[in-house]
Amino acid sequence: MALSSLQFTPLRLLPLHRCNGRPTNPSRTRAGALREWREYDDALKDKDLKRALGFLRSIETLQDQNFSSSQSSIVDSEPFNGEDGELGGLLRRERNWGVLDACLNAEDMKLVGSAYGFLQSRGFLPSFGKCRNIVLDGPRDVNPAYLKSSTGLDASKLSPKKWGLSGSSTAVFVGFLGGVSFLINQGIDIRPNLAAILGLAMIDAVFLGGCCLAQISSYWPPFRRRILVHEAGHLLTAYLMGCPIRGVILDPIVAMQMGIQGQAGTQFWDEKLEKELAEGRLSSSAFDRYCMVLFAGIAAEALIYGEAEGGENDENLFRSICLLFDPPLSTAQMSNQARWSVLQSFNLLKWHKNAHKAAVKALESRSSLSVVIRRIEEAMVPT
Repeated sequence: MALSSLQFTPLRLLPLHRCNGRPTNPSRTRAGALREWREYDDALKDKDLKRALGFLRSIETLQDQNFSSSQSSIVDSEPFNGEDGELGGLLRRERNWGVLDACLNAEDMKLVGSAYGFLQSRGFLPSFGKCRNIVLDGPRDVNPAYLKSSTGLDASKLSPKKWGLSGSSTAVFVGFLGGVSFLINQGIDIRPNLAAILGLAMIDAVFLGGCCLAQISSYWPPFRRRILVHEAGHLLTAYLMGCPIRGVILDPIVAMQMGIQGQAGTQFWDEKLEKELAEGRLSSSAFDRYCMVLFAGIAAEALIYGEAEGGENDENLFRSICLLFDPPLSTAQMSNQARWSVLQSFNLLKWHKNAHKAAVKALESRSSLSVVIRRIEEAMVPT
C-alpha cells in the first residue's frame, strides 16, 4: 500500500504501538524508516562511504535500543511485514551489501577496512580472511624444476610476456600486416598515413601508458576475458587473505585517471603492511601475503589458459617493494620469492576455482563490487 493512501483514511483506526509507555503510529514509523533509508541510498549514489557506513552503524544502535526497550513494553497490535517485520529485516540485510559499492571513491583506506569489518561482524562476509594464515607446506626455495612438478607448467609460462612475444600480440601484429597488405592489393594505399598512426601510437605509449591502445583492445572478447580472469585472481586472493578491496577498475582510461599502471587494476589494502612500512620495517608474513596477492593475476591466467601474458606491472610493484629491504633482496632472492608466491596463489585459486569462476562471471556482467563479493561467498558454500 502506498504511503499516500494511508494519509486519506481518517475514519480508519490505526493500531498503536507502545514504546516506553508512549503510543506511536506504525505508519508514521514506517514513513520515517523509509525516509532514513532514502538517505542511505543517496549516500550510496554519491559514493559517500563515510555517510553510508555511519548510517548503518546508527541503525544497528537504534535497533539494539529498541530491542532492549521492547522487552519491557506492551505491543497491542499485529505485526506487519513493513520495515519492522520479517520482510523488512530481510530488505535491510540486502541493503547492507551496498556499502561496498561506496568504497571506490573513499580516500581513507581505513574507512574501507571498517566497512568490511562492519559487514563481517554481522555475518555477511564469512570467507573474508579465511586463508589469512594459510601457507602451503613445502620448501621456501622454489626452483623452476619444483615449480613445474607442482603446477605442471614451465616457469616461463608463469611469467608475464613482453608485447610482441606473446601469442596474442603476435597474432595482432600479423593481422595488422595482413590487413595493410589486403588494402594495398585493393588499391587503397594507406602508407602515407602509417607515419601518423605510428606517431599516435608512440605518444600513447610514452605519455598515456598505452591506455588508448588498451581501450581499443579491451573490446576484443578474448583479450577482455583474459583481463577479467587476471583481475578476478587478484580480487579473490586479496579477499581470502583478509585484504579489503576498494574496487576493480576494468576500463583502461579510468585506470589511468586513477593513477593505476596498466590496462586494469584491483585496489586492495593491507593494514599490517602499511603499518609496518610506516614504522620502517617489514615482516615476512606481511611481505608474503602482499606478494601472493600481487602474483595472483599471473597465477589465475596460468591456471585457466596454461600460461600468463599480463602482469608486467605486478612484477614492477614487486621489485619496488623488494628494494625497501635493508639490504635489498638480490636478483636470485627476488626470483625465488616470485616463484614461491605464484605457486602459493596458483594452488589457492585451484582450491577455490568455483569462487574464481563466479568472480569472473560477475565481472564479465559488469556487476558492482558488492555483487561480485556476494557471488564469491555463494560459491564458497559447500554443495
